[in-house]
Amino acid sequence: MNKPVLRLEKISRSFEQAESKLDVLKGCNLVVREGERVALIGPSGAGKSTLLQIAGLLEKPNAGDIFVGAFCASRLDDAGRTALRSRAIGFVYQSHHLLPEFSARENIMLPQMIAGTSAETAGRRADELLSLVGLTARGGHRPTQLSGGEQQRIAIARALANKPALLIADEPTGNLDPTTAEHVFAFLQDIVQGQGLGLLMATHNHELAARMDRTVRMDSGTLIEA
Repeated sequence: MNKPVLRLEKISRSFEQAESKLDVLKGCNLVVREGERVALIGPSGAGKSTLLQIAGLLEKPNAGDIFVGAFCASRLDDAGRTALRSRAIGFVYQSHHLLPEFSARENIMLPQMIAGTSAETAGRRADELLSLVGLTARGGHRPTQLSGGEQQRIAIARALANKPALLIADEPTGNLDPTTAEHVFAFLQDIVQGQGLGLLMATHNHELAARMDRTVRMDSGTLIEA
């Protein structure tokens, strides 16, 4: 069996609201393995984005442990969590969040350089990824010169820049028309399978979710195998 790239154990998260407490996550358990594609479904406000934020080490739970690969992130300080996140996790959002003042190639280079990679090495990696996503000819274009599907493919390439073991995607096709969404989804699936990554993807599209390896559903703050 493939190794886990993400393991959540008894994750709980609550928020204070005036004089009451809102329990968003209640003892959630989840494992995502190498090469496995896991869909996360549930109604708006069910806690999917909170779970993704915690899984991506962007937010801390009130209780529970997060393992990314062999590392227990719960035992790391903020600097350690940031370092682990930058090298082990890639993020793809509903909005591409490309920096408009930089070219597609530069947007892929930036996370590498922030992690300490030289500009020369980052450029070579960016060129590899532009080729992988079929956009070599568009590398010098700024985001406003790209279509919605091209922008999202560049966002996926950027998520892969530091060679993560885990991709976390939050409604990555939500802003795209059905045809473009299908192309981007198929492309994302191919990359995950081809490179042996783990994928945890939140989606409202049950048809897309059914085409992944496994589906889990948020239900009253808990995770249930769908």
